[in-house]
Amino acid sequence: MHATITTTLSALAETNRLHIVELLREGPLTVGEITDRLGLLQPQTSKHLKVLSEAGLVEVKASANKRIYQLKQQPFQDLDEWLGSFHRVWQERFNRLDEYLQKQQKK
Repeated sequence: MHATITTTLSALAETNRLHIVELLREGPLTVGEITDRLGLLQPQTSKHLKVLSEAGLVEVKASANKRIYQLKQQPFQDLDEWLGSFHRVWQERFNRLDEYLQKQQKK
């Protein structure tokens, strides 16, 4: 999973790709719709979508002469699980701090 997280984070590190993912979070879009909403040129949008596709973050479906992109769930579930491990560590630390502070108040 570590390589997958690295690939995901690398793909999302570029601002336009992150914006594309945020748009696709609301539902599938065509290349043209993404281009219009972000104010990019079509070749730029296609290049970013190719990177996202190669990273396994999006999938494309052909419909007549349109290519419709949508997010894949698994990479984001993996990312959420990975981030959750940090949450658990910090939660444990905050709980210990809270216990310590309560003991100090009783003194």
